[in-house]
Amino acid sequence: QVHVVESGGGLVQPGGSLRLSCAASGSIFSIWTMGWYREAPGKQRELVATITNGGSTNYEDSVKGRFTISRDNAKNTVYLQMNSLKPEDTAAYYCNAYLVALGDTVPYDYWGQGTQVTVSS
Repeated sequence: QVHVVESGGGLVQPGGSLRLSCAASGSIFSIWTMGWYREAPGKQRELVATITNGGSTNYEDSVKGRFTISRDNAKNTVYLQMNSLKPEDTAAYYCNAYLVALGDTVPYDYWGQGTQVTVSS
């Protein structure tokens, strides 16, 4: 079994900062890519940022320069530092781990349960 657990969401004023964390645990052989996605009410889930096991990153255009994704491979953990938050960043944020579990030969997507980020004054 593989578990993906996020933490760090909450309520913050516009212009503020939050740091999300996500840890993957369980029967993991190797993790390829980890990332963050978000889903606002009435909208489809969208990519926010991803990071490969080699450290290559990819960001959605609206968060470039404000959000930073990082990863601790030893801890199977990914972080999302969010600065200069805007009301339009309000959403449920989901962690994704694209990994090979023990007993598998190919990677699959594993998702966390989501953490709410609300940006409001």
